[in-house]
Amino acid sequence: MPRIAVVIPALNEAGNIAHVLGDIPAGVTMIVVDNGSTDDTAKVAADCGAVVLHESQKGYGSAVQAGFRYLERYPHDIVVILDADHADDPSLMQRLTDPIANDEADFVLANRTLTADSGALEPAQRAGNWLATRLMKLATGFRYQDMGPFRAMRWSSMQALQMEDPTWGWNVEMQMKAVHHGLRIREVSLPYRKRRSGRSKISGSVRGTVKAGTRILWAVHRYRR
Repeated sequence: MPRIAVVIPALNEAGNIAHVLGDIPAGVTMIVVDNGSTDDTAKVAADCGAVVLHESQKGYGSAVQAGFRYLERYPHDIVVILDADHADDPSLMQRLTDPIANDEADFVLANRTLTADSGALEPAQRAGNWLATRLMKLATGFRYQDMGPFRAMRWSSMQALQMEDPTWGWNVEMQMKAVHHGLRIREVSLPYRKRRSGRSKISGSVRGTVKAGTRILWAVHRYRR
């Protein structure tokens, strides 16, 4: 069986993280990166058996990269990225990891576009997703359906990408570099629900939406080659 690790960036997700970790399949190494929380996110995660890391530099990409630095010391075969809001269903992780374990793909993403619960994706999220995936196609020739956060990749492939973006542009960088490196890419339709509690860091405010959208568009330009 492949060794699987999941990296979960988290910022003030004390109300959600126990539910996320409780749904992760047995045998998966759980790595929670606390990105400056002011609540009990780190304590709850540790109590649930996760490896808890602390990253002081704010940013989605910075948090994920902290998890990767841990995996450089303790390598696994497959790495999964998962948000801490419980919107994705961690119990379905094998739908993403099995194609990699069976050597059918190198990079597998959850596609939310047709399966999301009503209201789970805000209009601004859907519009941003539509624009970003089409700009990525123009830049790379590959058409993604989604750019959701629930994704898995062969660890050796992830290392080859040399990820660097510290912000919300990290997902775009990963998807575009995966095309540039010739990875075998697959998207799998999975359910997506409203976050269990709290407010989204992106869609929860106009400022968050604009900031994330700007970083995503910049990333499409930055990593087009």
